[in-house]
Amino acid sequence: MPHENKTYTFFTYLIVVLSSLGVLHAQNNANGHTDRSTEEILETALKIRYQNPDSSIVLLQKAHEKFIEVGDSIQAIEVLLEMPYIYGQRVNYASSYDVLWLALFLADDLGNDTLKASIYGHLGRLYSFFKRKNKAFEFLDISLEINKNLVKKGELDEARLVENYYLFCATYRELDNPEMGKVYLDSCYMKYSPIDNQVAKAYLEFERAFIESHEGKSERALQILRDIEPWFQENRPSYLVLVYTYWGDIYGKLSEYGESQNFYRKALEVSDRYNSHVDFSPLIYEKLTNLYKDRGDYQNALVNLQKAKDLDSQYFDSRSQDNISLLEIKDEFRLEKERQEKLIQSQRLAQLEQQDKISLLQRIILIGTIVFLIFIGWIYLKQLRSKHKAEKQLIRRNKELEIQKAKELLELKNKELATSALQLVEKDEFLKEIKRKLRDVNQNVKTSELN
Repeated sequence: MPHENKTYTFFTYLIVVLSSLGVLHAQNNANGHTDRSTEEILETALKIRYQNPDSSIVLLQKAHEKFIEVGDSIQAIEVLLEMPYIYGQRVNYASSYDVLWLALFLADDLGNDTLKASIYGHLGRLYSFFKRKNKAFEFLDISLEINKNLVKKGELDEARLVENYYLFCATYRELDNPEMGKVYLDSCYMKYSPIDNQVAKAYLEFERAFIESHEGKSERALQILRDIEPWFQENRPSYLVLVYTYWGDIYGKLSEYGESQNFYRKALEVSDRYNSHVDFSPLIYEKLTNLYKDRGDYQNALVNLQKAKDLDSQYFDSRSQDNISLLEIKDEFRLEKERQEKLIQSQRLAQLEQQDKISLLQRIILIGTIVFLIFIGWIYLKQLRSKHKAEKQLIRRNKELEIQKAKELLELKNKELATSALQLVEKDEFLKEIKRKLRDVNQNVKTSELN
C-alpha cells in the first residue's frame, strides 16, 4: 500500500542517517570546509524552488547527502529544513512530516537546541494548517521556551525571539484571532533588531494590516499593503498570494466587490505562477463563493464552492492520497520516541541500580576504613599512653636514685667533715701539747743556767 511504502521509506532513511551520525561526530572537527560543488547545488536548489520545486527537492536531497559525507551535520539538518517549505507549497504534507521528524531526530541526537527550536516552530505551523490548534501551540511553545532559555544563558540574541512571536502572530491570523495576534505582534516590535536572518519588517507590517482591518481601520490597512507590495514583488513574490487575498478581504468589507474579486484572482494567478501556497486556494475559492453569493451570482458561487470543497478535501482531508500517511508518521514517531524514552529509562534505572551498588560498596569500604582507623588509633593511643606511663615511671625512679645518691653523698661529706673536724681538734690538741712541752723545756733550761 502507498502509506506503507512511505512509512518504510521514512524509517529506512532514518536508519541510514542515524547510522552515519557516528561518522558525523568524528568528522565535524576534522572537516573545516564544505565542498564548493555542494554549496553550488544548494544555491541552485533554492534559486529554482518556485519555478521547478520537484527538481529543487532532488538537488536539496543531494546537497543533504553531500553534507552528510563531509561531516557537516548542522548544515545537513539546515538543508532538511528547506524541504518542508517546498513540500508545503505543493501541499505534500506527508513529506513535510517525514523531513521534519527526521531533522528533529538528528538535532536531538546532536543536542543542538537552536535547531530543535527551529524544527518545533516548523511543526507548530504545520499542525496549524490542519487547524490542530492545541498541538500547534504546544510545539510553538516548546520552540519559544527553548529559545528563551538560550537567551538566558547568553547563547542567543534576544532579537531572535521575534521569529517565535511572529509564528504565534501568523497562527492567530489563520485562526482569525486578531486580538491575540496583536499581543504577539507587539512583542515582535519590542524585541526587533536588524540582526542577520531577522524576520523582514514587511511580514510584520502584513500582520499589522490584517489586525488593523479587523479594528475597522481599513484605509490604514490598505495603505500598509500598498507600501509592502513592492518589497514582496522583489524579494518574495510567492507570498503575494496571502497579501492579495487579505487585500481582497478588505475591499470586500468595504463592499467594493469588483476590487475584491480582482485581488482574489490575482492571488490565484500568483499561486499558479510560482507553484506556491496552493493550500490557500480552497480559502480563496470560499471567499469568491461568498462574494458571488452576496452579489446574487449563485451560479458562479456554486462553481467556486465546489472547487473549494474539492481542493479542501484533497489538501486537508487525512483520507486523501497525499495525506493518508500523516497520522501513521506521527504515531510512528510518537511510538519511536516512547520506545527510546523507555529504553533510556531502563538504562537510567540500571545505571542508578549500579550506582546504588557502587555507593553501598563505597559506604561499606568507607565505614570499614573508619572503623579500622579508629581501631588503629585506639591501639596507637594505648601504646602511647603505656609508653608515656613507663617513661614517667622511669623518670620517677631515676629521680629517686638521684635523690638517694645525693643523700649518700651528703652523708659521706658529713662524715668526711666530721673526720676532718676531729683531726683538726686532735691536731690542735697535739700542737697545744707540743707548745706546753716546749715551754716546760725552756723553763728547765733557764733554771739550770741560773744555777
